Amino acid sequence: AKVEAASAAEESSSYVGYVCFVEEEGRTLQQTVEAKARALAKKKGVTASELLPLVLRDLSQADCSLDLPRIPGPDSGVEGSLTPPRKFNLMFDTSVGPVAAEEGDTSNRAFLRPETAQGIFTNFLNVQRSCRMKIPFGIAQIGKAFRNEITPRNFTFRSREFEMMEVEYFIPPEQCYSDKFFKDWLDASWRFLLQVGVEESRMHLKPHAPDQLAHYAKASTDIEFEYPFGVQELMGVADRGCFDLECHARGSGKSFEYLDKENFEHLDNDAPALKQRKYIPHCIEPSIGVDRLFLAVLASAYEEELLDNGDRRTVLKLKRRVAPIKAAVFPLVKNNPAIMDKALEVHSALRKRYNCELDSSGAVGRRYRRADEVGVPLCITVDFETLEDNCITLRDRDTMQQRRVAICELEK
Repeated sequence: AKVEAASAAEESSSYVGYVCFVEEEGRTLQQTVEAKARALAKKKGVTASELLPLVLRDLSQADCSLDLPRIPGPDSGVEGSLTPPRKFNLMFDTSVGPVAAEEGDTSNRAFLRPETAQGIFTNFLNVQRSCRMKIPFGIAQIGKAFRNEITPRNFTFRSREFEMMEVEYFIPPEQCYSDKFFKDWLDASWRFLLQVGVEESRMHLKPHAPDQLAHYAKASTDIEFEYPFGVQELMGVADRGCFDLECHARGSGKSFEYLDKENFEHLDNDAPALKQRKYIPHCIEPSIGVDRLFLAVLASAYEEELLDNGDRRTVLKLKRRVAPIKAAVFPLVKNNPAIMDKALEVHSALRKRYNCELDSSGAVGRRYRRADEVGVPLCITVDFETLEDNCITLRDRDTMQQRRVAICELEK
């Protein structure tokens, strides 16, 4: 931002300096620049009331010969410390084939995919015809993507190699279908996040304004989550229209039209009756990064509880459907062969259907705490009474309540 001050005669202005900054969380752009401008004015002996309205520009618009030598770096504050803006290289490239490419030769150059969706679009007609699908229908996939992120950070939230999963749901081109299925998929996405254990009170919807939409989108809404490092995008639902299929049609010279004999609900009652029609389908896309979802589930499940006896318990309250270990079997003591044999019997029976662990190390109370920390929903203790009544002690992770249950009823 260029900072200028009014002269005494208020008929001209004098140059005070430039301030340069990176947008900060929790402060608006205007708040940030005004604070920087006031600090600079005070340093130059100019009162805040003398400052003229600030002229804001993106750094990429700065004149390299006139402006850059006078602009301070946002971190150092030293004038002239910034280099001219350069284009970011956001895609990883490589050479295909066993022979290294000569310098300047791009004939065997290839890029690692920055998104996974395009494979679905190129195979749209192949899937539709071979599986005899009728619109509306969707194609779902999960796979790796690669982006040369400028600042990978915050654990698994932003990384250069990540897992994405998405659905491309193909629909007729009329707006009534777009509105309906966009809302349906947004609601379904919200329910899905709740079902895997994302905390609802930390989730927010963020619809995109028309000037914020990606070049391919007709509408888009993000589901944001309050991560420990701030509110960030977790999942998005976009109405991509027919942008992708039209692009592939132009690039390949092949038609991506679909012959529809059923979807005519949009037509007016007095419209001429149709038996079939051709069109390029539109697409609704719910998309989510698996790594971001994993981090949101962990953040939602992690708790530190203060118990009645003054102890503090760390517990990972994962939903049972996503907990990697469904149950832990504890023999009360490991030096009793009968108890160990019974614990192994219980463990062997359960592991046929569930991922379970057998832990005989340390006191039972410590084993409970270890199981709590990795999110095991149920702990099964085999004790001396088990040898008499064939019942075990079943402990719930979230409530810590214990009850006796017959071994034959465990799988229920």
